[in-house]
Amino acid sequence: MALLTSQKIAALFERYKTIDVTFSKELIYVSGLVANQVYLKCLGDFWPCVIYSSSFQGAKIIANLKSGILNKLEYSNNMASLRFCFKIADKANPVAFFVNAKCAGYTSYGNSKDVALFTLIFTQRPPDDLIEIMGRILDANVASAKRREERVLMTPDSMRKMNISSKESAVFIQGVPRNCILRDISFSGAKVIMMGVAKFLENKVAALRMDFNEPRECFLIKGKFIRSEAVEGRKDLIALIILFDETSIPMGYKIRLNDYLVQLQSRADSRGENVQSAPKETAEPAAAEPAAAEPAEKPDEKAEEIPEPELPEIKE
Repeated sequence: MALLTSQKIAALFERYKTIDVTFSKELIYVSGLVANQVYLKCLGDFWPCVIYSSSFQGAKIIANLKSGILNKLEYSNNMASLRFCFKIADKANPVAFFVNAKCAGYTSYGNSKDVALFTLIFTQRPPDDLIEIMGRILDANVASAKRREERVLMTPDSMRKMNISSKESAVFIQGVPRNCILRDISFSGAKVIMMGVAKFLENKVAALRMDFNEPRECFLIKGKFIRSEAVEGRKDLIALIILFDETSIPMGYKIRLNDYLVQLQSRADSRGENVQSAPKETAEPAAAEPAAAEPAEKPDEKAEEIPEPELPEIKE
């Protein structure tokens, strides 16, 4: 996780402070939340609890009423502190911190008499670590909608910065893996180069596998081939545009791509440059094209000067 400046953290706080995020199984994974290390602290005692949701202004937690927590909250005038714990990929030890809060009430959870959902209101701005972790996820989710058509060309430079294992990947058609080469990617889709006959592949349901390093992750993103293109000088190959099924795009993939685009924009801003979009392709209406804008990199960087790479042999 890249360290953000205090200015950027303050901007994330102001932008997303009221948004309440539910800790689903996927969110627990991508945030690195260590669920068994989350506690509510009150008058020196600790109660294990489950974070149901959180914003930068408060949280909802699930706790057992039979643990004696209600008496403690009564004695403390409903004041407590919530302990968060996250495992960060580039840090050896988990990051843990407390946020002071006041309990605003509770309701029965799942019609249970023993378990309740407590509403906590933070009495201070949460630590920068929480703002950075949650803000990064929220930012990626917003960007996936606002910048869904921006495509990133798969050059050695962009692949290195995104920690993509290899340009060579696989696309699954009717459950059968077929070797392919990543040409470009976006929030909404990708372009791949592979062997095949266009008329037999267009409109086919497919799933693209993408492998990343640091940390090691593999995403399988479902979608559909919506269009094909010829590959210049290679009659044995075709380029296929896959439009992702929005409901199946992993949050981890969104975060990876957004981190790269943010890095690209920050670098351009520091030089007083503008990241401009590539012209849209006109072969199909823009609404059907999953990737229609390509962020520009620094004009004098090698990544911009790399000619169209020679395509290796693709085996069936």
